[in-house]
Order: sequence, then C-alpha cells, then structure tokens
Amino acid sequence: QVQLVESGGGLVQTGGSLRLSCAVSGRTFSRLTVGWFRQAPEKEREFVATINGGYSTYYTESVKGRFTISRDNAKNTVYLQMNSLKPEDTADYSCAASTSPFLGRAQENYSSWGQGTRVTVSS
Repeated sequence: QVQLVESGGGLVQTGGSLRLSCAVSGRTFSRLTVGWFRQAPEKEREFVATINGGYSTYYTESVKGRFTISRDNAKNTVYLQMNSLKPEDTADYSCAASTSPFLGRAQENYSSWGQGTRVTVSS
C-alpha cells in the first residue's frame, strides 16, 4: 500500500509562486507514476500534471509554462513548482500514485491518494 502526504500549500498573491511536495512511502517509489490533481470550490476534481519513473511528464493545458512537476527518488518526493499563479489556480491540490508508467490524466488510473493541501491565490 502506498501512502502520500502533501505539503506546501498556502496563501499567495496573483503572480506569486508556491512549491508543493508529495512525500511517498510504502512501495518502490522510483517505479511509480505520481500525478497532481486539484479541486476548486464547487467544481469537479481535475488533472494538473503527472510524472512517471522515466521522468516523462504531462501537463494539462492551462498550467503549461507555469507549473513544473519533478521528482527526487532519493527523497521519495514529487514536487509541483507553481509560478505566475492566478486566482483560478485556487484549489485543494492532491497527489496520487499509479503503478502504471502510462501518463494518464484519468483519476481511475491512480489507486492511492493523499489528503490534499490548500492553495489560495488572492487577486
């Protein structure tokens, strides 16, 4: 069983930056695909970005050029660097793990989920 714990959320002004962390335990981290998802108030949860064990990445269109996903296998951690933040990025951000190397955006591809961390971008 995989456990994931997010951290790094907070309140930031428009145009600011935050770095989210997802600490993973319980399985061979280097082989996992880890994705970030977000859920804004009164909206459905949506895909943000994902990275597999080969360091390939995939982003949703709205964050390309602003967000960067990365991983540190020595620390069993995946990061989401978020720059040029906008009010519409306000959401609860969760990380999730998959044992498949496929870079999918569908939530059903991910079997383990963290509790989430809140990001609020003020205008």
